[in-house]
Amino acid sequence: MTFFQMIVMAILQGVTELFPVSSLGHAVIVSALLHWTSQTTFLPFLVMLHLGTSVALLVFFWQDWYDLFKGLSGFSGDRTRSESVHIAKLLIVATLPAVIIGGLFEHFLRRVFGTASSAAIFLCLNGFLLLMIERLRGRASSKNQKQCLAELSIKDAVVVGVFQCLAFFPGFSRSGATICAGILRGLHYDSAARFSFLMAEPVIVAATVCEAFKMRHMSFESHQISMVFIAALIAGFSAWASTAFLMYYFRDHDQWALSPFGWYCLIVGGGAWGAFHMMA
Repeated sequence: MTFFQMIVMAILQGVTELFPVSSLGHAVIVSALLHWTSQTTFLPFLVMLHLGTSVALLVFFWQDWYDLFKGLSGFSGDRTRSESVHIAKLLIVATLPAVIIGGLFEHFLRRVFGTASSAAIFLCLNGFLLLMIERLRGRASSKNQKQCLAELSIKDAVVVGVFQCLAFFPGFSRSGATICAGILRGLHYDSAARFSFLMAEPVIVAATVCEAFKMRHMSFESHQISMVFIAALIAGFSAWASTAFLMYYFRDHDQWALSPFGWYCLIVGGGAWGAFHMMA
């Protein structure tokens, strides 16, 4: 992978990791269309991109994490501590399905469905999911609307966590699936996105640690280290900018926020699938 390819893939990773359009699906599709070596074959590069993304999320949501840990410590009173404990439980419960399913089936699913053609099909299905949730939300009663994350139940967190497992199929977006689940459970777009992005932190950190463990016996040249470090910075900045844009966007487009992303996935996924069959 050349330095130019690394920069392009770093930007793509930083943007699509948070946008509901599937970072892995885009990596597989773009690599296949341009005949590039996939980033998933360059483990140090993948690890550093994930590290850059996780740091960006931590920086953007530092206040949320600070308030959560402060509340857990009990310095803010019993009511705040109770609320913080509940939110912490929600994050843990919502993460467990991905840990269990990922540990058992991730490699199998990505080996079977990791082709570029499969990723294009799943990207289209991701688009259908986003558009379907928009229609369902439009018909839903306002009685079940929740004003903040603390109003979610453990059952709600389980549903969000199960939806997150769709991301094991390249082309389905982790953030898109969890935002959709949050909306189905009564959250507004911005609250669903916030919960999705807070959930992303432990998931991405865990993936980074697992991938880094595989590198423990590898040796690298200095120019490789410099290249992946630059790529990580670019991925991190792209992820931070994407998160800032999305949190603003979801606050101001509460009636149709997912539709543009849904149509984008359908167009790109369908176009890529057609291109792969023409190339075959």
